[in-house]
Amino acid sequence: MAETEKPAAAQKAATKSSAAKPTAKAASKPAKAKTPAPRAVTKAQPAKGKTETAKSKVTPDMHGFKAQATDTVRAAATKGKDRATEAVGSISKLIRDSAGTIDDNVGKQYGDYARSAADMVEGFAGKMDAKDVDALAEDARQFVRKSPAVAIGAAAAIGFVLARLVRSGGKDV
Repeated sequence: MAETEKPAAAQKAATKSSAAKPTAKAASKPAKAKTPAPRAVTKAQPAKGKTETAKSKVTPDMHGFKAQATDTVRAAATKGKDRATEAVGSISKLIRDSAGTIDDNVGKQYGDYARSAADMVEGFAGKMDAKDVDALAEDARQFVRKSPAVAIGAAAAIGFVLARLVRSGGKDV
């Protein structure tokens, strides 16, 4: 019996020591608390009549704002087109006026080139003046679709010129 008691006593001691010292596995794993699984939360849907009433109130206002914004943009674009047409016309006049000076300094042949360029610029101004804003926008879209590289280069050049004009305008003030 004594022999059988030793193993039981050793077994009790081993059980006590293992309970006092948690194993490496048990220490590395945090105790999991039992939490209930999250439940799907459903939003309360408003009554069908309330949704339709809200839409019927908002839709006319939205269309009114859209129409007002469209009219404002169209007026600004028309004003910009008129200014651009005047500017292109002025450039044409400037080129034509300088053609005489070019005749004297460089030669008649180059003066004729300047007059030809003035005629082309003047023709462009006339075409731009004759078209409305929507037609000009469509022409621009078609041009960009046909030759995007030229359009990007032109946009960069125009941006450069505008930046120079803004910088020089700020210093004079």
